[in-house]
Amino acid sequence: MPRVAIAMSGGVDSSVAAALLVEQGYEVIGLMLRLWSEPGTQESNRCCTPAAMDVARRVAARLGIPFYAIDGQQVFYDIVVNYFVDGYTQSRTPNPCLVCNRFIRWEYLFQHARAFGADFLATGHYARIALDSHGVNRLIRAKDMNKDQSYVLHILNQELLAHTLFPVGAYLKSEVRDIALRFGLPAAQRRDSQDLCFLAGGDYRDFLVRNNNLPENPGPILNNAGEVLGQHRGLAFYTIGQRKGLAISHPFPLYVLEKDYQHNALVVGTSEQLGSQELYADRVNWISGAPPRQAFMAQVKIRYRAKDIPGEVFPLDDQRIQIKFSTPVRDITPGQAAVLYQEDVCLGGGIIQ
Repeated sequence: MPRVAIAMSGGVDSSVAAALLVEQGYEVIGLMLRLWSEPGTQESNRCCTPAAMDVARRVAARLGIPFYAIDGQQVFYDIVVNYFVDGYTQSRTPNPCLVCNRFIRWEYLFQHARAFGADFLATGHYARIALDSHGVNRLIRAKDMNKDQSYVLHILNQELLAHTLFPVGAYLKSEVRDIALRFGLPAAQRRDSQDLCFLAGGDYRDFLVRNNNLPENPGPILNNAGEVLGQHRGLAFYTIGQRKGLAISHPFPLYVLEKDYQHNALVVGTSEQLGSQELYADRVNWISGAPPRQAFMAQVKIRYRAKDIPGEVFPLDDQRIQIKFSTPVRDITPGQAAVLYQEDVCLGGGIIQ
């Protein structure tokens, strides 16, 4: 049987993924990345605390597989943390999980897996892979739609999908916990992590100040008519669609509509003004490897937890698209990904501009 390296986190999903691979007869080795944490927050990092490392080791021992910890602190800081900080300083709202998956899991960790002689890298992500009738690898939504993670996996290509396994993608989360209990895994009752791992449960604004010496850069808060309604503390501290924390006295709720970087102005308005009927995205990855040449209809997700929205996709070139919606869509945010689907098949996606 092929050798598979399973990316372990100490959580129930990757632990069950490892158990299923062993049960299926693969030669399995466990790999866990030690990622960067702020000094003093190592115990509360969301994915690689010393406690999580201990659980992962015990899971590997329970399954009888070798376990190796890999130091990825510097490369994670250089690529993921810097991307996160730079995005906010450029008035974007970056999604560091996309960069982590592409350059940390499916590059840095993938290279280590190959160095261990592994034929595949497996993870505990909720998604599925299937070959179509033409031999093309398709990224498919998970069975458990509430846990589906295909949005953050749209960065994968044919070469990577051909060497990737998602063992838990065909199960509901409740079934995964039942499997963990059946195997007697120490991770069976561990809670899921939700926040960005390196924020350690803290507020991203405080993190930006601490790690970028980000000074407050006050500027005007304007409405669409250009009237000054107040002062903001710095564009990096706000996100599109934000309502709370604007410190504006107004007879009805106001939301962040735009961050005008050129004039250091925060533009706000009503919920009715928040939507847009189009977006542009670049750095588009087409999972099939074949960029479409004509416009087509797709379901679009503009954030990880957003609902699908029907839209018409217009390819501008191999890596740029325009998407038009029939009705205004709220919270289209530069720096987040617009990911495209047709039914359960993820076609790919790009970064909203």
